[in-house]
Amino acid sequence: MSVAEVKLEPLHHFQVVNYLELELFGVDISISNSVVWMWLSVAVAFALFRFALRSPALVPGRMQALAEAAYIFICRILDENTRGRGRRFLPLIFTLFFFILFCNLLGLVPGSFTPTSQLVVTATLAVAVFVFSILLRIYLYGAGFFRAFAPSGLPPWLLPLMIPIELISFLARPVSLALRLFANMTAGHAVLAVLAFLGLAAPWYLHWVPLGFMVVFMALEVFIAFIQAYIFTILTCVYLDDALEGQG
Repeated sequence: MSVAEVKLEPLHHFQVVNYLELELFGVDISISNSVVWMWLSVAVAFALFRFALRSPALVPGRMQALAEAAYIFICRILDENTRGRGRRFLPLIFTLFFFILFCNLLGLVPGSFTPTSQLVVTATLAVAVFVFSILLRIYLYGAGFFRAFAPSGLPPWLLPLMIPIELISFLARPVSLALRLFANMTAGHAVLAVLAFLGLAAPWYLHWVPLGFMVVFMALEVFIAFIQAYIFTILTCVYLDDALEGQG
């Protein structure tokens, strides 16, 4: 959808707008508002940590202390959910958490766009994590990876029943991971958009009613932005722990 095609409606916030139409070998690689706000999320996160750690000191200032607390927080998530075996993946988990977090938070700025409210974005993140965990497990175990679908001690006659159940449960991981983040961000922003529309449509003496609800809901959305990044990161660590099972 081009800029000229955007309609002024309560849910226009979810419309993907192409700023620059590009194509490479038949693949659409256009620069859209979703892409731009993902770039901005990365840039803001990088700039904040770069600023916080520009002059590291033995006795940290407030910004350095905040950056160190963020690092310790991610280390704790990783250690608790991989039983101390996943420190090698700290850069991945750290980047994933703050990318999702800043995508969520910047999407709350009026006039912005929330990339994580697009299923294609959350699905890409979820599938990337899922495929990485599969490749890691195959790298560690080889063909033994497939024994995970046949629990040990299971009677042979139950295998035709249990293997499809285990396989479906396994393949459902990226679906639930993508839908959870997408649904929560979309629902919250939809409520905010509708409240804003109602505020504009209401008589002037009733503008304060939807505005009051928006202030309260905005605070809730900030909390949800953190929670959803946290949940996505924890589940990623759980999938990594499954891949590392048996590795000390």
